[in-house]
Amino acid sequence: MSSAGASSLRVHAVRFGPGQELLGSLQAFVEGRRLRAPFIITCVGSVTKATLRLANATATNTNEVIHLSGRFEIVSLVGTLNPDAHLHICLSDAEGKTVGGHVLGDLEVFTTAEVVVGEAVDLQFTREMDDKTGFPELVVQTRSQTD
Repeated sequence: MSSAGASSLRVHAVRFGPGQELLGSLQAFVEGRRLRAPFIITCVGSVTKATLRLANATATNTNEVIHLSGRFEIVSLVGTLNPDAHLHICLSDAEGKTVGGHVLGDLEVFTTAEVVVGEAVDLQFTREMDDKTGFPELVVQTRSQTD
């Protein structure tokens, strides 16, 4: 399965504060603005909790899930924010050691999360199950195909 498209870009900036759950807050932000092809451009901030699926997990073996608790800097957050968001995060601890993986949720903001969200205004992102990977994968369509 392969899909691609070109589009104009619209940029949205938002800040989330202490105690907010970042994934859910981003999804609410996207839904509230009816963004159809949103993605993370950049994010800086900190969290006190995170639940991540590590790279070794598969669709049938999701045992590689970690639950983090402590103070972590967000050093990278990337991905698409369609209804079935696909985000990867890299976090650093007080010693500068990093851990990263697929965001499952539970990203509790510590001090701030400053996020710049892009929207490919001429596209729509959806997800469809891919038999080859066992995961719902990104499908990119032009809005003229979906309107």
